[in-house]
Amino acid sequence: MKRCALFLFLTAVLAAQSAPEVEITAEPHHHQVLANDQVRVFSVEVPPHSETLMHWHRHDYIYVTLGATEVVNAVKGKDPVSVKLADGDTRFLPASFTHVARNPGDHPFRNVTIELLQDAKLRASTAKWDEERGLDILQGGTKDVLFVKDNVRVSEIELQHHGIAPMTAKAYLLVAVTDLKLSHQLKNAPHMASDDFELKSGDSKWLAGDLISIGPAPAKFVTLEFP
Repeated sequence: MKRCALFLFLTAVLAAQSAPEVEITAEPHHHQVLANDQVRVFSVEVPPHSETLMHWHRHDYIYVTLGATEVVNAVKGKDPVSVKLADGDTRFLPASFTHVARNPGDHPFRNVTIELLQDAKLRASTAKWDEERGLDILQGGTKDVLFVKDNVRVSEIELQHHGIAPMTAKAYLLVAVTDLKLSHQLKNAPHMASDDFELKSGDSKWLAGDLISIGPAPAKFVTLEFP
């Protein structure tokens, strides 16, 4: 029995290492949903007991997990690694490499993958954040600064109804972890104009300005702030 399990494991490893490589844009489980000069955002969903093609990550990237899950990360040239992830887990991975993401579970593996298109330029930037880690208590919510990578500050924000999240960055990407309804306060617009919008879990939006939760349920989301 042990020999059979070992044989199956080695077969899977060899299959992963010899799989043809495709660009991330040609990988059928990655669906591009937003792009500008700073980011390229993909909605990723791998069905149960399925896997992606061997695909390239040529830019540093950040991913936000949607739903508790376990995924097997098979990087070309390395042994596969099983990773357990909680809903909303947000992590950074440096380029460049190819890998297969395998879902051994009974539920879909979902995430939002954000490529940092200016990663080299951002790493060389001399701009500094006033805060790179820590939990801030907001008016009706919290902002947990998770990390700064490539000079992009990544935070997890939770707002109750009418909670306010002041945003100091000139531009940022918002990734919804829960369904939410927010009012976006446009600082540079005449008379502090606002823009109300709704997002489903996994949706993303490029913004500039403060946020107010106007939905009945608590709003949880991740922001990537750019210098």
